[in-house]
Amino acid sequence: MKLVIINYGAGNIKSIQFAFKRLGIDAVLSDNPEEILAADKIIFPGVGEASSAMRMLKETGLDILIPQLKQPVLGICLGMQLLCEYTEEGNTTGLGIFKTKVKRFKNEVKVPQMGWNVIKDLKSDLFKGIKENEYMYLVHSYYAEHCQETIATTDYGLNYASALQHKNFYGVQFHPEKSSLAGEQILKNFLKLEFKS
Repeated sequence: MKLVIINYGAGNIKSIQFAFKRLGIDAVLSDNPEEILAADKIIFPGVGEASSAMRMLKETGLDILIPQLKQPVLGICLGMQLLCEYTEEGNTTGLGIFKTKVKRFKNEVKVPQMGWNVIKDLKSDLFKGIKENEYMYLVHSYYAEHCQETIATTDYGLNYASALQHKNFYGVQFHPEKSSLAGEQILKNFLKLEFKS
């Protein structure tokens, strides 16, 4: 299996690579369109600030390429948020895959949310073998609002979408690569996904 992690300068890439290495997969880091298009599965990571991350995508033409991908794509953390229509962070227009907006947590809760929290209301084969209220590791100041594409939710001052799916695009707000055995199971599930149009 050829797994590509999109390398655009805004990723916590090493820990994702190590997580797949533990599963026996050597993930390739690449910003090469041909290599990305030839992959069986794609990880779209993201750590950092949305507007500068989007600028880096535009500089490499990846903002045009990513929405055209037909194989399973997993956006993680900021990667998921950039797949949405819009984020308040830096007043940034996203790639528009998920029909929802990303907003900042109110200061009534500690921002960023940092640490372990549960995911629930699980839908999708991405969560095979994962039980309701399983703990995942999160670090974020912004959250995706609910939409028809919500496949998991989390409570933190309010109830928000902690995972999304539209066709072959999946997004998780949490970090499966840092979420112990349950996170590893989600990565295994992602490797088994097939895209059905």
